[in-house]
Amino acid sequence: MAALLRLPLFVLIAALTGLSMLLPAAYASVNNNDEMARTFLYSGLLVLVVAGLIGLATAANPPRARPRDALLTMLTVYAGMPLVMALPFAESMPDTGLFNAWWEMTSALTTTGASLYSADLLPMPLHLWRAMAGWMGGFFILAAATAILAPLHIGGFEIMAQPYGRREQYERLPRSADPLDRNPHLSTPGFQTVLAHPHYRLMRSAVEVFPVYAGLTGALWVILLVLGDPGLVALCRAMGTLSTSGISPVLGPPGTSSGLPGEMAVFLFLIPALSRRFWPGGGELRASDRLIDDPELKMAGGFVALVALSLFARHFLGAIESASAPEGSSEMLYDLRNGLAAFWGGLFNGLSYLTTTGWTSIDWQGARAWSGLTSPSLILAGLAMMGGGVATTAGGVKLLRVYALARHGQREMERIVHPNSVAGGGQIARRLRREGAYLAFIFFMLFATSIALVVALVSIQRIEIETATILSIAALTNTGPLAAAIPLSPAFQATAGIASAPWEGWSGLPVFTKAVLAGAMILGRMETLAVLALFSPQFWRR
Repeated sequence: MAALLRLPLFVLIAALTGLSMLLPAAYASVNNNDEMARTFLYSGLLVLVVAGLIGLATAANPPRARPRDALLTMLTVYAGMPLVMALPFAESMPDTGLFNAWWEMTSALTTTGASLYSADLLPMPLHLWRAMAGWMGGFFILAAATAILAPLHIGGFEIMAQPYGRREQYERLPRSADPLDRNPHLSTPGFQTVLAHPHYRLMRSAVEVFPVYAGLTGALWVILLVLGDPGLVALCRAMGTLSTSGISPVLGPPGTSSGLPGEMAVFLFLIPALSRRFWPGGGELRASDRLIDDPELKMAGGFVALVALSLFARHFLGAIESASAPEGSSEMLYDLRNGLAAFWGGLFNGLSYLTTTGWTSIDWQGARAWSGLTSPSLILAGLAMMGGGVATTAGGVKLLRVYALARHGQREMERIVHPNSVAGGGQIARRLRREGAYLAFIFFMLFATSIALVVALVSIQRIEIETATILSIAALTNTGPLAAAIPLSPAFQATAGIASAPWEGWSGLPVFTKAVLAGAMILGRMETLAVLALFSPQFWRR
């Protein structure tokens, strides 16, 4: 362990990335794709050799560990590691180019899931590599959330951070004359031990998260295999579900082979993306002692049910006038079957886009055929902006921040009726309504400003404002499939480009626009507050 702590964190992650390239190499070799197997094998060996040389050169004189180095390394991983991952991709697809390969891997590592290629244009080993990159990106954010973001009180942890760095229920608050030190464990010399080392914290968090993360992925893989999905499709679908990357190796809905049972299994495994309490660590984010009272889960259930019921009612009213049963079948049974299918399609898509995964139900288009109405897919963009749980693999604003704003608004309305009332709820509820809502509003405004800035940069090229808005939201919320789910207008098709059917307009964008959207993916994955912390003078003085 001491030897590993002397190495730069980026070198360790690069070495693990080189080792992971051996799995696509083995898969390609088994499927008699010897050229691609050699590409992945040589790329993995090259990365391992270079990482080993850099490790030997830096191990003799390791720099002193500082808290800001971990956040800088996190930014370096999301910006630089895709370049390492792009080596076998660019070599396997010579017409892609290194920039497009870097963009593809950036999309995968940030769990965005957008692709420059239609699924039928990529060989299966590259699909496996994209899915693995998304899976590793989800694992990294789960480990980094508690090891890097939590000590700095960013990434959602600021909502539930204990004032003065202590637990109020056990210790009294300090007097006003006492110095305010929100991070004593980062500055007090007594805590400068190996336990406070950023690398050690990240390794310890990774060891705790990996068994659960890998176990759930393996369990879903086996379930999908039993239900009829092909081996690689089931594996990519399992990794895309747990990492919320939404990467699929097939055209159309990935659940075509396993059908409704497969979608039900994926639905259950998407629930861990709604709350950090399902993963090791993150105890500071538990806003309730009981699972049934978890505000993130209650809000997610309410929003998903509301969206599903609204879409069902809309399709039901449209089906009254337009739908007709085929010959030889009962009209009542026909409407009942299609109605239930429409409700399930809305329910599945609601949870999928709320967790920023982007899977589409096989019944989503069936509801449209039943009612004769187009599906209002813009609702999915609102769900993706809301996002899943704090410190999970999901992107977006996050449910806990929305909950804090909702509770603050509720309290303000109560004060209009009863100005002198005293609100209850305990210390956690008070913190959410006051400091939590204040910080959540700041983040929400930063998120809205980020959307406006990205839209402005994307619109520098000759791209319609609707196209720029959809692409910007898809990038900032890390929901790449969102762009393909929105009904396209002629202007949208003309300004985003068409690579194939279904829509894969990312490949038709100019280089500058792709670079802006790649930066938006990284910004959305790390969150705006974490990036702004790098520009704070106080952060650099610690």
